[in-house]
Amino acid sequence: MQFGKLPSNVVELVKRAGWFLVFMQITRVLFFLFNKTTFQSFTFSDFIGGLWFDIVTFNLIGFPYIILHSLPFRFRFTKAFQLFLNSLYYIIFISCLSLNLIDVIYYKHSHKRSTIDLFSIVSTGNDFQQQLSSLFRDFWFLLLFMLIFLGIFIFIHKKTFKRPVFTTYKAEFFSFLIITGCTIALGRGGFSLRPISTLNASFFTSPDKIGLVLNTPFTVVKSIGKQQLEVPEYYTPEELPKHFNPVQTSQPQHLFSQQKNVVIILLESFGAEFVGCAGAKRSFTPFLDSIAQHSLNFKNGVANGSRSIEAMPAIYVSIPTWMDEAYITSPYGSNNVRSIAQILGSNGYETAFFHGATNGSMRFDAFTKQMGVTHYFGRNEYGNDAHFDKSWGILDEYFLPWSVKKMNELKKPFFSTIFTLSSHHPYYIPKNWKGKLKKGPHPLCETINYTDESLRLFFKEAKKQDWYKNTLFIFLADHTPAAVSSKYASHTEIFHIPILIFDPEQKVKPVNSDEFFQQTDLYPTLLDLLDIKTDFYAFGNSYFKHRNEAMSYAQGNYFYFFENYILTFQDNECRNLINIKTPGAVQADSLSSYQNKTQIVSKRIRAMIQTFNSDLVHNQANTNKR
Repeated sequence: MQFGKLPSNVVELVKRAGWFLVFMQITRVLFFLFNKTTFQSFTFSDFIGGLWFDIVTFNLIGFPYIILHSLPFRFRFTKAFQLFLNSLYYIIFISCLSLNLIDVIYYKHSHKRSTIDLFSIVSTGNDFQQQLSSLFRDFWFLLLFMLIFLGIFIFIHKKTFKRPVFTTYKAEFFSFLIITGCTIALGRGGFSLRPISTLNASFFTSPDKIGLVLNTPFTVVKSIGKQQLEVPEYYTPEELPKHFNPVQTSQPQHLFSQQKNVVIILLESFGAEFVGCAGAKRSFTPFLDSIAQHSLNFKNGVANGSRSIEAMPAIYVSIPTWMDEAYITSPYGSNNVRSIAQILGSNGYETAFFHGATNGSMRFDAFTKQMGVTHYFGRNEYGNDAHFDKSWGILDEYFLPWSVKKMNELKKPFFSTIFTLSSHHPYYIPKNWKGKLKKGPHPLCETINYTDESLRLFFKEAKKQDWYKNTLFIFLADHTPAAVSSKYASHTEIFHIPILIFDPEQKVKPVNSDEFFQQTDLYPTLLDLLDIKTDFYAFGNSYFKHRNEAMSYAQGNYFYFFENYILTFQDNECRNLINIKTPGAVQADSLSSYQNKTQIVSKRIRAMIQTFNSDLVHNQANTNKR
């Protein structure tokens, strides 16, 4: 094989990929021009980001074509097989450009690149068939663009593309291996822990221009197989806000004389079963318990999801996980939302996120970038793998105190989130801590105690800083772990987590609150505490509203917490009314005894579900929807 000369099939493949990218960029320019009021500018970084997603798309969608084009066998060079390959390429070319052209117009209405639900929307009812003539009348130029592009491409194809010729089996086989490897790598977006997703667009541009960097074929393919939400019609659009309205206005409390820093400490798997300040009889968190004595401690803290990836949208945008898929990985993960980080950033706060895992873990780096967080600090930024636990990330005892040093570099006031990681499988305990930690009925217990000791080290460093007293520290778990006891496996406890707000100056009074306080409540509560007057969109409520409610979801069941009860809701019906203070559950056939109570809350539950599903599907989770 002559390495100075590429096989003809490689040359032809590069040509086809190159022209595909050229036309994809042309449709992106059209997309920008028709949506200029939304994006306003198109920078070089946007161009590079868009080009990268187009490259990924060609290798992702065109994988069958690329492999067939590169097969190291003589039959591939026959006229009939080449005709088949050209037809397959034209199908890919036309499909991808058509999807991009659809969003040239449709983006104005959806405010996001289309996903697979576009086809379900089109096929629902008779709307598409009834509007077909008007769609053609109003948007005929899109078809014209497609025909022009196709005509130009056919001309280019005839003039520049050549039928490849066979060289040698050795050369063909070698090029096949190289092409296959490169296609797999490019199709998944590189060699990161997880394949590239729509969230990664935030690395190239600002959150408001993610749609410009993405392309529609990519978002459609990435949403295939992901269950779409069905929008129930419990109430008319006019009735719905009367029962539940997520658009709220903050109520500043004026507790502080100056802007407070905020540090959210998100505790991996700190379920209430093992945390004393959350009610556990046997606690593995003596340091956290000591902090709780001087904090606003929500003894009935509620998680809005069951996985780490589900805690992030609940905290940052007050969006719970009331569906089977995590918001971040769902088709709605790139929706237009306004995060707490963006609001605080516009009010002078510098924002940062700390997580000791390898960058890319659970897509937190991409998600926080999309949410407007300025700085991300992970294992890469820590830069010392001597403290790596060999499986998950940097050990908490090192990463947490290091985070304090990085916060010193932030402009004040700052808003930081630290996500711990050591209390997680494989439950690694460093040698220097062996025999020093409290063990329990599960290996997790010892790692929770280890993280608690790491929190002690964190506060030892934090107390030395001049910003310490002027900082609100919020502690909450991401979710509950697998329960050890039957009590904590019950419906009353599977979402029970510690949540507390600690103010070193004690302007936030230490109270043991019995009210339900869920993860989505933190967003509106912080706005009130930080005296930021604004309209915002949230499924949670500020603590100062004293709403005393929470709602979580698991496997088709909604769990609504109110007063001393949990009402389960499934298939449009109330199923069980559980008295938290009394063992056992009131079954559905006995709910008539509590008709007045359940009738009132069931109306609110239905309104919350309808609002959640509708606003995610139609990309209206923002303050402009009402």
